[in-house]
Amino acid sequence: MHAYLFSGPDVDEVTKKVADFISDRKLKAIEFHLETIGQVRDLKNFVKLAQDANTIILIKNIDHATVPACNAFLKTLEEPQKNVQFILTASSVHSILPTIVSRCQVVKVTSNKRQVTRFENLEKFLSASVGGKLATIDKIRGREEALSFIENIIYQLHGTLHHQDKDLKTVAQNLKFANFTLSALKANGNVGLQLTNFTLNYVN
Repeated sequence: MHAYLFSGPDVDEVTKKVADFISDRKLKAIEFHLETIGQVRDLKNFVKLAQDANTIILIKNIDHATVPACNAFLKTLEEPQKNVQFILTASSVHSILPTIVSRCQVVKVTSNKRQVTRFENLEKFLSASVGGKLATIDKIRGREEALSFIENIIYQLHGTLHHQDKDLKTVAQNLKFANFTLSALKANGNVGLQLTNFTLNYVN
């Protein structure tokens, strides 16, 4: 594999994992910014040069690059040069073009820090009014956070299927909407729009 994608919400942890990866292999690393077409052109010209030692091209925050830049970079990624490997970093694989992700070995980086979530009391969220739900989802910013949120809701709803006092038809309908939202988010659907649609379709 000539390309690796390190992804995780904790930037410090991702940076550490990348540094360890490079150090363990005693590789020469050169960092490139890749947000514009011009920067992709500079990278392409550099990669064409013969490298006398195994070299890592480190591209941080590939998820910040424009779509045209990513499409231009894809050709370079598809035509690896001898002695050149790529390391990309991102907060989430869901915010990157699937064609880039498919050409990388994905390394998911989890944080050792205690994760504190504002969605600990999902039952309270699920029983809130539409306005209350909208106020909660308005605080969600990233795709990774949105995915975690919906996955936890799905888990919570599955648990209620065993409660005899629940309307199973309603629970099943809400599960259907939740799974649809999860799929849409994974397909790079707009985070705010998908969460809003889920909230408006959810039946208490």
